[in-house]
Amino acid sequence: MDINNINTLGELKAYGYQSKSIKDELRNNLRAKIKSGQPAFEGVHGYENTVIPELERAILSRHNINLLGLRGQAKTRLARLMLHLLDEYIPFVTGSEVNDDPFQPISRFAKDLIAKNGDATPISWLHRNDRFFEKLATPDVTVADLIGDIDPIKAANLKLSYADDRVIHFGMIPRANRCIFVINELPDLQARIQVALFNILQEGDIQIRGFKLRLVLDMQFVFTANPEDYTNRGSIVTPLKDRIGSQILTHYPDTIAIARSITEQESKLDLRQSEAVHVPSLAKDLLEQISFEARESEYIDNKSGVSARMSITAFENLLSTAERRALQSSAENTTVRLSDFMGIIPAITGKVELVYEGEQEGAAIVAQYLIADAIKTFFPGYFPKIEKLERADDPSAFKAIVEWFFTENSFELLDDASDAEYQKQLDAIEPLEKLIQKYQPDLPKEDRYFMKEFVLWGLVEYNKLSKDRLAAGFEFKDLYGNYISKL
Repeated sequence: MDINNINTLGELKAYGYQSKSIKDELRNNLRAKIKSGQPAFEGVHGYENTVIPELERAILSRHNINLLGLRGQAKTRLARLMLHLLDEYIPFVTGSEVNDDPFQPISRFAKDLIAKNGDATPISWLHRNDRFFEKLATPDVTVADLIGDIDPIKAANLKLSYADDRVIHFGMIPRANRCIFVINELPDLQARIQVALFNILQEGDIQIRGFKLRLVLDMQFVFTANPEDYTNRGSIVTPLKDRIGSQILTHYPDTIAIARSITEQESKLDLRQSEAVHVPSLAKDLLEQISFEARESEYIDNKSGVSARMSITAFENLLSTAERRALQSSAENTTVRLSDFMGIIPAITGKVELVYEGEQEGAAIVAQYLIADAIKTFFPGYFPKIEKLERADDPSAFKAIVEWFFTENSFELLDDASDAEYQKQLDAIEPLEKLIQKYQPDLPKEDRYFMKEFVLWGLVEYNKLSKDRLAAGFEFKDLYGNYISKL
């Protein structure tokens, strides 16, 4: 359709344009995508077999939708992606506040204009990018904000009585006619405001200061809600829930691979940063595992959830930690180290809600526990399992490394050591290289030093070595030697 040649109602009729509701638009375009095998919600990972099929069924059913899930589960992103299921352009009566359909006008302004001008009524075109409205539900939202109120200035300028419906100033919902309207965190909306939505969802009636307006609004409502809100702050009133066609439960990624794809897609990295800092595959997996550990941790309130944004911001911090070290040593390139994970602690502490026990430990200590738990979870996947009790005739694969620390006084890895110094320090532990050659022979060369450090941290978590934080790095010691020195 060449919209440049259609500027009046008569031209629109001559073209043969057929009006359809927004729900039919979404349904028809989704049907076309499903038939052609195109993804309707591109860029959302982990929902292919769960949330997305349910969302597509709701759209095919022409339902208003409530996306229910913990924070950081892509609820708002799903709503925004529905824009791609709308027609590229739709016509509306020029000057209309409520995007009146030229063939089915609902406002007094549009009806009067069409009655006066007939086929000469001017037509404008609305792009789908302008058909998305979003409102965060907060306790201070009023009925006037959402639906409208009497405008005394308009009444004075037009010399009209307050009894005339032309003095009404429309709120966000009427102005979003023929659009997708999203209300985020619906339970935070006061109950009396939720009640005002009843008739809009069911009948299309709105009431403003005693005016009963029959505005059959054509809208696609999408609500988002967090289950935590139902008990902590508010709830969705039952009659409103009854008027929402489909409630869809969202969830966190099920696997490390899905979580990694989300983090890599959403991280905001400088090109120079991503090119200068190499991140071993194991480092990426450990980073994601921290979120998985947090969702199971006894120190963290599981009901509030652990947002996917934690992994995203932690990944950005991890690269920035390595980049900062490279800049200090004037190096062009560097590789992420396990000790760099201390740099992600600020990204963790601000994203988790601690229970009483966690508050007692402190947010930074809990973050270190999560990093340690992630290392302990991954360690058996790369090296033999470490038993608490070892048989004398069956020595551990790590015996040579432990004995090396027994004979050495101490071993330090400094945070700001250059790559050459860092590698030299780890190469000094000869049994480390032999262990990796035996159990990880195909490991890429650029990942070998991260794996060496991973072995040391893993032995600490399995109580084979001790680790102490220094002012500028970490000191590793033989477990018993460290205990005796403390005595």
